[in-house]
Amino acid sequence: MKLMFISDVHGSLHWLNQALDKAAVEQPDQIVMLGDFLYHGPRNPLPEGYNPGKVAEVLNLHKQQIIAVRGNCDSEVDQMLIQFPIMADYAMLYHERRRIYATHGHGFNMEHLPPLMENDIFIQGHTHIPVAEYKDGFYLLNPGSIALPKGNYPHTYGIIENGTFLVKDIEGGIVKQIRFE
Repeated sequence: MKLMFISDVHGSLHWLNQALDKAAVEQPDQIVMLGDFLYHGPRNPLPEGYNPGKVAEVLNLHKQQIIAVRGNCDSEVDQMLIQFPIMADYAMLYHERRRIYATHGHGFNMEHLPPLMENDIFIQGHTHIPVAEYKDGFYLLNPGSIALPKGNYPHTYGIIENGTFLVKDIEGGIVKQIRFE
């Protein structure tokens, strides 16, 4: 099973379309959206191609393939436009006999982890900075931001497949990676 992780679209139709073009190439079984779908929030600039209404329409075209969690910029009003559940604070996934705790990162995060078992995967968005590391018995992952990257990183998304997590830039180049032991 192949999972694609997209985080922090922040209403950018341009960057959502870029990510979905990559999804067409990557052919994931599921797309896991890690929050901040429609709005840019008060701390972020307007992203390229800002069009929250159209972003909702495009996401709805892929609703059967998306698993989603709520970001700090998402609200109940957004759920009225989006035809798949986005209001959960986390999703628990299982991949190749490994548990994945997926969240946005504004509640539980890499500095404040939920209860996990050794070798579990914790994945979040929120910081807009890619992470792929093993620390204190857990795999800590972040696909970065597709629309508003920070820390001089490019626009990125994540892939989990065959026991490996890859952060890829929009050209498909590998930015970070980690193998699950």
